[in-house]
Amino acid sequence: MMKQYVETLYDAYGQLFSVDKVYFESQTEHQHLLIFHNAKFGRVMALDGIIQTTERDEFVYHEMLTHVPIFAHGNARRALVIGGGDGGMLREVLRHRQIAQATLVEIDGELVDICKKFLPNHHQGAFDDARTRVVIQDGIDFVQNCGETFDVIITDSTDPIGPGEVLFKETYYAACRKCLAPGGVLVTQNGVPFMQLDEVRNTAGHLSKVFKDWSFFSASVPTYVGGIMAFGWATDDETLRGVPLETLEKRYAEADLETRYYHPALHQASFALPQYVKVAIDTAIK
Repeated sequence: MMKQYVETLYDAYGQLFSVDKVYFESQTEHQHLLIFHNAKFGRVMALDGIIQTTERDEFVYHEMLTHVPIFAHGNARRALVIGGGDGGMLREVLRHRQIAQATLVEIDGELVDICKKFLPNHHQGAFDDARTRVVIQDGIDFVQNCGETFDVIITDSTDPIGPGEVLFKETYYAACRKCLAPGGVLVTQNGVPFMQLDEVRNTAGHLSKVFKDWSFFSASVPTYVGGIMAFGWATDDETLRGVPLETLEKRYAEADLETRYYHPALHQASFALPQYVKVAIDTAIK
């Protein structure tokens, strides 16, 4: 039996997990999928040698990528999640009562089926919600051809390697813009800047060419080693990034959510970036 799992995301540096039990391991049509149990982090999912999510800290990632755009928007009713086959993002989106429909587009249908079975604490039944629509399709193909609009689009992608690479291109961001309703917001995962600064640079260059207002916000997710994780932010409504704290607090109270990481003051503070990230962004768009 596998005793240890060593992540292979970086050369000359990584993290190691003890493996107490393997729940599932297989090569799907698109990627190598492994779900195992670790004494500290609970159930852990890895794709192609890279840790994607754990039960212990998934709430940080899923809350921030969901609640920041939805509370900033203020009246989101249609949400689109690109990726996110584990169902965690879908779960958080559906906690907002005003959401009438949540569409999840995942390229790997087998991954969705396996996560339904082996990551129940992630999705918590979200796939069975009447407001949920699951589409098994490449995310770029969906946004280029869907002919629909959404108030919030959340890109819950892997790193820009393999199936997730196309979701970091300017063509993808441009297609997302066409799918956004007036006042809509796109958010994306953009890696750990200390270790993956080029992801932020490249995304800044692309977003600046497509959207009127764009930026990054951040959160500390222990599983994604190397410091804060960056999330891309893009919209044509320049007011949404500066929603007053009082307004955010009112929306949060009315939503009646119990969150473990997100709160309105943190929402605002998350857009304050370290100087080295700000410099990288400024350099990318000059």
